[in-house]
Amino acid sequence: MSHGVIFDCDGVLVNTEAIVTDIEMAAMAQLGVHYEPADFIARFVGTSMTDFKAGLNADHQRVNGRSLPEGFFEALKAKAYGELEKRIEALQGVHEFVAGLAAPRAVASSSDRDILGVKLERTGLARLFGGHVHSAQDVTNAKPAPDLYLRAARQLAVDPAQSLAIEDSASGVRAAVAAGMTCWGFVGGGHCPPGHGERLRDAGAAAVFDHFGAIAAAYADGLASGGRA
Repeated sequence: MSHGVIFDCDGVLVNTEAIVTDIEMAAMAQLGVHYEPADFIARFVGTSMTDFKAGLNADHQRVNGRSLPEGFFEALKAKAYGELEKRIEALQGVHEFVAGLAAPRAVASSSDRDILGVKLERTGLARLFGGHVHSAQDVTNAKPAPDLYLRAARQLAVDPAQSLAIEDSASGVRAAVAAGMTCWGFVGGGHCPPGHGERLRDAGAAAVFDHFGAIAAAYADGLASGGRA
């Protein structure tokens, strides 16, 4: 079996994490629940929507003694969608790298299926992945479980042990490593605080990059030297 290249979406392919984390923290701050950006990113970036909602609700319960107000997540989603409509972009170098791959490629994202499709369509990336776009809603166990990466590899008909994942969250790195893949960490999405690269290494990332030019060079070097990525 050949190798494949499997990408997280938010903060790797598109700039959405830099947009929505500010919106999410501000919405919680209005309710008296405050986060340090590094802590918020470490806890919630890369998690499924189910786990994200449960975490915010638990924090609000701890601070305010009750669940989040009815309609909170619907309002949060609407505000995030509005900002994404205006500001979403593919990260620099992503189109060139993905389009230049000879290997099979896929997306494995914790985003819900509907918004994931919108993100890829709006940035012109959908055509580069075809039907190989996988959401947390497609598996029973979301990241950091390996299920999503294993599903993507299975549908690409590639060997996970010969494949490369690119991730911006510790949860995602752990998922890829648990699936048996080599994982490269990415900190060029505009949302990563100082020290985030070390968090990705601690989670199992074999290398960490801050732009796709460096990823492309490392990938080409790996192929030239007979490596799996």
